[in-house]
Amino acid sequence: MCVGRLLGSVSETVTKTLQATLATPTTGKEQRLQRLLDTYRDALHDAFDAGANTMSAVNDIVTPYHLPYQAKDALKSYVPKLRDTYNAEELDDEHPARLVNRAATFDHSPERDHGFVWQVPQPGRGTNFWIPLQINPEQESLWFDLLDGDATAGELRLQRHRTSWELHVTVEYSVEEPTEPDDPTYIGFDVGESALITGCALKRDVPRKPMLVSGSRARHLRKEMHTTLKRLQERDAAQWRIDERFEHYQNALTDIVEKASREAVEYARQFEDAVIVLEDLSYIREYLDYGKWMNRRLHNWAFARLQGRIEDKATEAGIRVEYVNAAYTSQTCHACGRLGRRDEQAEFVCPHDDCHVSEFQADINAAANIARRANPWGESVRWEPGRDDSPRDGSACDSATVPRETSEKSSQMRLAADSD
Repeated sequence: MCVGRLLGSVSETVTKTLQATLATPTTGKEQRLQRLLDTYRDALHDAFDAGANTMSAVNDIVTPYHLPYQAKDALKSYVPKLRDTYNAEELDDEHPARLVNRAATFDHSPERDHGFVWQVPQPGRGTNFWIPLQINPEQESLWFDLLDGDATAGELRLQRHRTSWELHVTVEYSVEEPTEPDDPTYIGFDVGESALITGCALKRDVPRKPMLVSGSRARHLRKEMHTTLKRLQERDAAQWRIDERFEHYQNALTDIVEKASREAVEYARQFEDAVIVLEDLSYIREYLDYGKWMNRRLHNWAFARLQGRIEDKATEAGIRVEYVNAAYTSQTCHACGRLGRRDEQAEFVCPHDDCHVSEFQADINAAANIARRANPWGESVRWEPGRDDSPRDGSACDSATVPRETSEKSSQMRLAADSD
């Protein structure tokens, strides 16, 4: 039976973070930006070190600081959460300056080099100043929605990265939730390591037009990031240098997630009455144990982050999303629902003579299983494995993580997987 959640039928509030880089400020404006950030951090550390855990206690500490009220109000809300919600024991020195949504004063003019500008809040009356923003072009429509009132601003975060300044603005907006189609096409997405995403649509219980996004680039970046940062730390490199390299890799991985999630939703849009089906990974890391080597790699890859971006983009595209049980999707035959094996890492083998499947591409089989489980009558799997078919060297996991290889054996179902 389908577990997790179904999207509703009327409307839904979506939260997204808008990103912008501040245009190079003048010397005077940069000094005022830096003063705002430094003073905010001083107040934050002072309130945290004092153990302030209520808004009134934080207010007593931050009131003397020369900060705009938007920053003080953000501190009053944020500091009590640090220990109660986040269980923080100490603070990083590089916290961004947080501002409540009353600091979200923006303007736009097509006559300017940078159309969007932000009014930076300052302490005292008449001290605020405007600064141009270099926005992400893909988010331009949401910036206009923010100006028009079709989107509502939440928290703002101002951060400095060596020679540049960044502004992040949380926004909320409503989208129409898709209704449940009468004859849905369920599309399963298996998220893994070697194959970042494998998608497969089911029509009349037959896999159709599978898609695959390679995970080689992400895997290479994660390995390079781990090696580079370790070497920098061993050489006692300056912290700004370590932070700069970490940010570089995180930005590159974020770009991969954005592109992969966009490709997944575009794949789903080609099918009529599409419903995207994802694995419920809430407890996947507790259930899986493939040894220290693979567990570290699984924990390092943000499966949920990629799924979240798929869901965000699907919601915006009007595509319904369902979550299903994640157990044994790569060890179960999508056709007969019984446990099989993986004699070769990239192949699933169904050993049952009465099943028409002999061999099947393992990742596509997993994605087909995920799609199949959206049917409340479709799960006939015993939730206990006959044996653990994962390779003992940790080179694969339940969400297929193996390189693609072509079997020398014939397989009638490879053609079916790619047919229409």
